[in-house]
Amino acid sequence: MRMREKIILRVVSKAFIPFIFLFALYIQFHGDFGPGGGFQAGVVFAAGIILYGVIFGLDTMRLAVPERLMEYGIVLGLILYGGVGIVSLISGANFLDYDVLNAHDPTHGQHLGILLVELGVGITVTCAMTTIFYALAGRGEK
Repeated sequence: MRMREKIILRVVSKAFIPFIFLFALYIQFHGDFGPGGGFQAGVVFAAGIILYGVIFGLDTMRLAVPERLMEYGIVLGLILYGGVGIVSLISGANFLDYDVLNAHDPTHGQHLGILLVELGVGITVTCAMTTIFYALAGRGEK
C-alpha cells in the first residue's frame, strides 16, 4: 500500500507538523533559560521536515524545502555562530566572550550572545539533518 493511499497518516501528519515546528521554536528560544537549545531544536525542526517528506513524498518535499536552501542554511548557521566569536575577538575579548556584545550591560550581552549562537546551531543542525535525509532518500533515484 502506497503512502498516498494512507489518508489517516496524511491528515494527522498535516495537522501535527505545525505543532512540531512550534515546539522546535519553543525549544530554540527557551534554551537559554532551561533545558534545550539549538541542537535539540534543530533536530526537532528537521524531524518535522523529514516527516513531511516521508508522508507526502520526496518530490513534494523538494518543492516545499529546496535542497539548495538547506545548503545555504548550513552556511548561514555557521557564519552566525562564528560571527559572534569574531565580533568578540575584534572587540578585544576571547572567542565567544559575550560580555563585549553590550558594553553598557554585560548581562544583556550574555543573553544576546547565547541567543545568536544557539540560533546559528539550530539553523545548521536543521539544514544538515535535512540534507542528510535528502542524500539518503534520493540515492535510489540516480
